[in-house]
Amino acid sequence: MGPITFAGNYIDRVGELRTQPALLEAALKNETTRFMPVWQGNCLVRGERLAMLPLAVVEPLLPQADELILLGKIEGSHVFCMASSDAAAALDPTFEFAGLRDISSRLAAPEAALAAYAKAIVAWQESHRFCGLCGAANRSAEAGFVMACTAPDCGHRAFPRLDPAIIVLATRDDQCLLGRKPEWPAGRFSTIAGFVEPGESLEDALRREVREETNIVVADCHYLGSQPWPFPAALMIGFHAHATSTDIVCNDGELAEARWVSRDDIAAERIVLPPSISIAYRLIEAWFDDSDGPTLASLKLPAPPLRIPRPLEDEQTR
Repeated sequence: MGPITFAGNYIDRVGELRTQPALLEAALKNETTRFMPVWQGNCLVRGERLAMLPLAVVEPLLPQADELILLGKIEGSHVFCMASSDAAAALDPTFEFAGLRDISSRLAAPEAALAAYAKAIVAWQESHRFCGLCGAANRSAEAGFVMACTAPDCGHRAFPRLDPAIIVLATRDDQCLLGRKPEWPAGRFSTIAGFVEPGESLEDALRREVREETNIVVADCHYLGSQPWPFPAALMIGFHAHATSTDIVCNDGELAEARWVSRDDIAAERIVLPPSISIAYRLIEAWFDDSDGPTLASLKLPAPPLRIPRPLEDEQTR
């Protein structure tokens, strides 16, 4: 399977620094340190590059040191994330805040992964402003990786969490099972996916989701890879599985339709595949290329956008 977007060994997370205030303070003041603004889930970019700003540029905009998030170290330089709506205004007009769905395909792979990482950790912080046990305000601690309750008689500490979701390409003979959500354009299909529920193994969740959405029974699940999916903070865990039944019924209304699709259907562009940055595409590619014919990449099929407008977005700026 090809490389997976948003994944890879692109950063040293230097987790040991998070509990060492003196080293954090030294990193903040180092002239090689860079700061990455994130605002309302958007990343600051210039053209096709992430904005990685030096201290001299962002110092007037810096929040309190304990509100910064240490993302890690890249090529010897520490990288902090900062939540600031003023960053773009302080720079020239070539800088702008842009959504990850819109920019991920034009960023270099390490920068797309860094943007996804920053977006996810900021989103987690924003959803944990208050203690889940007593309701008191939380404060950021340990370089942004702990949200600590400020109530003296509580002291609860929350840590970043991900939502695990399975994503699976079920196959039978020379066909694969794909589905289309109601809000997607006609002809656009993808693999079956769903969140893992409490008390389920990944394999149990996989079988349940495929059965619920398509009525197909699957067996012989094989793990292929995983993808951090920062919309807002899921971990997509990818599988291939063998289908032991063929009759499709969209049981739970999650899909507008589902169908068995052959390699010829894909090559003839009878359907539109998911975006190439998604693990769904990689699962299809791994199956498609396991044959004597051309590879999926060699077909140079049209690439759909990552963002699919919702009905209420049609008349709005996205």
